[in-house]
Amino acid sequence: MHTMPEGHPHGAMRRKDREITDRAEIDEIIGQTRVMHLALADNNVPFLVPVFFAYDGQALYFHSSQKGTKIEILKRNNLVCVEMTIDHDVIPDEKPCDFEARHRTVIGFGKAAFVTDEAEKIRVLDMLVARFTSRKFEYPKANLDRTMVVRIDLESIKGKKHGF
Repeated sequence: MHTMPEGHPHGAMRRKDREITDRAEIDEIIGQTRVMHLALADNNVPFLVPVFFAYDGQALYFHSSQKGTKIEILKRNNLVCVEMTIDHDVIPDEKPCDFEARHRTVIGFGKAAFVTDEAEKIRVLDMLVARFTSRKFEYPKANLDRTMVVRIDLESIKGKKHGF
């Protein structure tokens, strides 16, 4: 991971007291999250979609049909932003404008790449399935051929928490 340029949304965090700097805690949040929100942009139009995902400690992965809005956007612009959050709740206060959000959140920026190697696709699909069941599966060749696997190489990642 490298430092983002001046003015990038992943620049210095304003509320340093809420920043998570321990990579193990960031990885723990990612591990406890089932859904990742994937933000894309196409001709200056934002697009956001929730996806199930896997994480190998280096990159994030998701699978998809080979057709559809997110795949078509990624073919034109592979820059992505991802968000994962857990432990969300409300911290009430005496004043309505002082209510706050209790949460642990991870946000990352990176570049998406299509995984074409069949063995790598199977490895990723196994990681995805393992997040939901201990059962093992075989993937018929026809299904593998129709399935798009996307790897997100993270360029920056940050964590934030409040209410803990």
